[in-house]
Amino acid sequence: MPKAIWNGTQIAQSDRTEVVESNHYFPPEAIDKQYFKASQTHTTCPWKGVASYYDIEVNGQINKDAAWYYPQTKDAAKNIEGYIAFWKGVKVET
Repeated sequence: MPKAIWNGTQIAQSDRTEVVESNHYFPPEAIDKQYFKASQTHTTCPWKGVASYYDIEVNGQINKDAAWYYPQTKDAAKNIEGYIAFWKGVKVET
């Protein structure tokens, strides 16, 4: 079952991830919300839409904008709407 780990802590786990462009997108209920803090960062993908970001905080360390999601996707990406993906050192094990 895919899980996301950062700073030695599991921050997400699900057997229902969606893989898009080599990234595992985890359903919203699969993340451990205590480690996620809303960020003010937003980016735009031409075919997915506008992404929002989370900072991840574990054991007092912050990984800025290390998770992203699309609150409202374009039609081509409806399967990942609201799902969370990771980068910046967050390891996804499958």
